[in-house]
Amino acid sequence: MSMTGRITAQDVAKLAGVSQSAVSRVFTPGASVAAATAAKVRAAATALGYRPNSLARAMITGKSRIIGLVVAHLDNQFYPVAIEKLSVALQAKGYHVLLFMASNTEGEMERLMEDLLAYQVDGIITASVAISNDVTRRCSDAGIPLVMFNRGQPESGLSAITSANALGGRKIARLLVAGGHRRIAHISGWQEASTGRDRARGLVEGLAEAGLAPHAMIDGLFNRDTAAEVARQMMLGPTPPDAIFVGNDHMAFAVIDALRAMGLRVPEDVSIVGYDDVPMAAWGAYDLTTVRQPMMRMVEATVETLIAQIDDPTRAAQSLEIDAPLILRGSARRPEDDNAGL
Repeated sequence: MSMTGRITAQDVAKLAGVSQSAVSRVFTPGASVAAATAAKVRAAATALGYRPNSLARAMITGKSRIIGLVVAHLDNQFYPVAIEKLSVALQAKGYHVLLFMASNTEGEMERLMEDLLAYQVDGIITASVAISNDVTRRCSDAGIPLVMFNRGQPESGLSAITSANALGGRKIARLLVAGGHRRIAHISGWQEASTGRDRARGLVEGLAEAGLAPHAMIDGLFNRDTAAEVARQMMLGPTPPDAIFVGNDHMAFAVIDALRAMGLRVPEDVSIVGYDDVPMAAWGAYDLTTVRQPMMRMVEATVETLIAQIDDPTRAAQSLEIDAPLILRGSARRPEDDNAGL
């Protein structure tokens, strides 16, 4: 069957023998509609070549069903996986994802807000991006909820979903102490980020439980080159560490490469532990002992929190920390008893 001119929902309704509102429900994500009705409507739409106009619906309903996902640090293997999982989870809820790349330079998020507002996004997820008071205010004024993924900012009043970073740092301290290490150094994540600060704090607290202090503690800035150079300098010092907790896997891989280039063995000469458990951590070349970020639970909590705030703008923000398990592999010397002190 062919028709001239633009095919409308009314044309589909007439052919399917249903109301126009039934057609609208079939093409509205999450709307309730009988299976038989949906089948008739989709068959009629296919026959007529009808395509629902998402932009027109957005103008009518005031909802774009677009989520702005703002991401930095794509060189870190954690974030491509997170983007994929977040996108799939949002699409399953009937939302489309618009990806914005950010850096952590001052004013970057403020500039991106112009685009986010222009696209009339229903909500925003930021991944490891700092949020200023100005951005918080503009989101509030526009009625757009924002959830921070893998970063927290308690003073912002925004929802934040992270792993239990400080607890993860304490688990690593206990593991290394139980493994007989006493000169435990830390190449931390960027100390301007909550993740970097909390993991470092956890390590310090865990070492204090054993009567120890960090052998050395230097900010690796979540940067591979910085972390590698810091590790080289540590190992060239008069009393090198016998273990290094590196603030994320991305940096830990660079540290392992740098130490091997110096002729050092991991873990025989120095144990290395990371944080994230990205897919590469399990590769035989690294076999990295690390803390596993509970990715799917973090993604599910982020999506549920954001959609709940879209549906109910008066809903209070929530901060959630999800437990992260320690994954024992071959880059760190193990205690004789794997459960010792852990």
